[in-house]
Amino acid sequence: MARISGIDLPKNKRGEIGLTYIYGIGRSTAQQILTECGIDWNKKVSEWNDEELTKIRKHITEGLTVEGELRSEKQLNIKRLMDIGCYRGLRHRKGLPLRGQRTRTNARTRKGKRKTVAGKKKVTK
Repeated sequence: MARISGIDLPKNKRGEIGLTYIYGIGRSTAQQILTECGIDWNKKVSEWNDEELTKIRKHITEGLTVEGELRSEKQLNIKRLMDIGCYRGLRHRKGLPLRGQRTRTNARTRKGKRKTVAGKKKVTK
């Protein structure tokens, strides 16, 4: 079983895809890692020998920020934005989109479930 950075990689997947199960490693990074370690992208994770696994593990621990460390770094960056009170920090605090998207319609993912407000009642004469 291939275990890297506390994650069990799926045995039946190609190496390129298997590495993407680690938070912080996408397709291009996985390809780069395998190329630098001299391993074929199409080789399945179960076919990796101990030497190849050690190379990959060493490359990831030395050169990349992944999993818990990356998650905490991202959280600290968001907290810093909120503390300095910049526009992006305020948007994070309010739970609204940060990057200029419209909020009159859409933006439901960031804003959450609709909070219906009742319409005004007409005055009867």
